[in-house]
Amino acid sequence: MFDFGFGELLLLAVIALVVLGPERLPVAARLLGRWIRAARSQWNTVKAELENEIADEELRRNLRETSASMRQSAQQLRGLHEDVAGAAAQMTRLATPAPASIEPPSPASASAPPDASTAAGEAAPQDPAQLSLLDPGVQSSTRTMNGTADRPRSDG
Repeated sequence: MFDFGFGELLLLAVIALVVLGPERLPVAARLLGRWIRAARSQWNTVKAELENEIADEELRRNLRETSASMRQSAQQLRGLHEDVAGAAAQMTRLATPAPASIEPPSPASASAPPDASTAAGEAAPQDPAQLSLLDPGVQSSTRTMNGTADRPRSDG
């Protein structure tokens, strides 16, 4: 800050000795030392308070950023939870078997050729067991529980 050399300080000491005299110079030096110490103490206090304020502001800023990030993450988690809940509900609906119809097929649909039922908007059954229910003349080639093919019995 100030560029004082040793020669300049020695010159100030000689001037102070001449002006103040040998009796008042030690008292003036103690007083000057107290003022310098008080000034340094005040400067260090202001500096520490300023550093604390800067650190507090940085913590507040980090807290705001973290809070915003957590709110955003919470919203994303809520959205994902809703998506998963919707998918689980859909899977539950798809996994629940439809009630089996005990009623035999109507004679109109049994006698109609498969092309007529598909033209009417109904899907033609692809399973041979369903085909055999609709048309008794069609034989199923599916295996039974014991591994033998279903064949019409020949009693004779």
